[in-house]
Amino acid sequence: MSKPSVEIPVGLRELLQGYTVEVLRCRPPNLVEFAIQHFTRLRENPQNDNVVKASSLRWGRKGVAFDDEIQSNNDEDADEALLPSSNKYSRRVSVCAEAYNPDDDEDDDTEPRVVHPKTDEQRRRLQDACRDILLFKTLEQDQFSEVLDGMFEVLVKPQEHIIDQGDDGDNFYVIERGVYDIVVQKDGVGLCVGKYDNRGSFGELALMYNTPRAATIIATQAGALWGLDRATFHRLIVKNNAKKRRMYEAFIECVPLLKSLELSERMKIVDVLGHREFEDGMRIIMQGEMADCFYIVESGFVKIMIKSKTKAGQQDNSEVEITQCSRGQYFGELALVTNKPRAASVYAVGRTKCLMIDVQAFERLLGPCKEIMKRNITNYEDQLVALFGSSVDLKH
Repeated sequence: MSKPSVEIPVGLRELLQGYTVEVLRCRPPNLVEFAIQHFTRLRENPQNDNVVKASSLRWGRKGVAFDDEIQSNNDEDADEALLPSSNKYSRRVSVCAEAYNPDDDEDDDTEPRVVHPKTDEQRRRLQDACRDILLFKTLEQDQFSEVLDGMFEVLVKPQEHIIDQGDDGDNFYVIERGVYDIVVQKDGVGLCVGKYDNRGSFGELALMYNTPRAATIIATQAGALWGLDRATFHRLIVKNNAKKRRMYEAFIECVPLLKSLELSERMKIVDVLGHREFEDGMRIIMQGEMADCFYIVESGFVKIMIKSKTKAGQQDNSEVEITQCSRGQYFGELALVTNKPRAASVYAVGRTKCLMIDVQAFERLLGPCKEIMKRNITNYEDQLVALFGSSVDLKH
């Protein structure tokens, strides 16, 4: 009996060869994640296929591939287009060949610490600008201080290009002031797909994934930025994130809420996790305040307490415990799902460790889980009815 013939589809060999070339060139630590990014780029813009087939050696023009929702806090795919350029920021050449694998980096302090002197007033402004930067929230205090030491001030003029699409990544930038357009080249035309308005950060994707710049950032007015060089960014940010990822990967897989997410989605959550420890009795959330983050209990316990608004002003209106959360359980989601103030206060029971996801990352990464969270509102309502005879506290 003859064996059935297997016909190799046209283009398959070139497709896989192009992917192999990119793997060898960029040496990504996660081949599956890199494959998802690589083939998504090809699907969204077939022109990139020509760049890959030429082993990224065609330097005549900028490639075009970009996502419509490019923001600094968005962990979307970066462009593979390459175009060397020189300007006042001294762009590096062929950085993509220098793939950084934090797992290969030993835990030593032999590399010299970079320090850019600052006045007290400059450091205060820098701390204010960095307060809400996601990448910094997972750092220990000494690591954060070292990041601040290594940052340098960049004053920009109107219409100045901070980074250009296709350039190699050299610096990460935090915005202190100014408005900056995000421009991408599509079919030879520059399109403004968004802007940063006096806050935020950009430039981390090219440094984290060793890919060319995915967009051009143009100052629309005079402004000020703070830059962090590539080597310091790798040593302090990327390496710290890799350690955190190894630490939390297994834990995140055991959180029931997150099991509905794809592996790549869970890994993105790991990248934005913050961490806080609370002593016994410390208040983590206060009823009535605006929500800024969502919590998952890593170890220990928390108790959720509520004061009934229907009994406001009455002497017996003390806080009542409605439930407790332990390892792997979450809290603080209700205010984020309903866009209302916190409906309850939460206290640590014994020494407790919690993981945090801020509101921006919550909206961006936990969309698939929102229906599960909304179903839990019914459980909360039943508990309030049992305690107070009404669930009105969740509705106002």
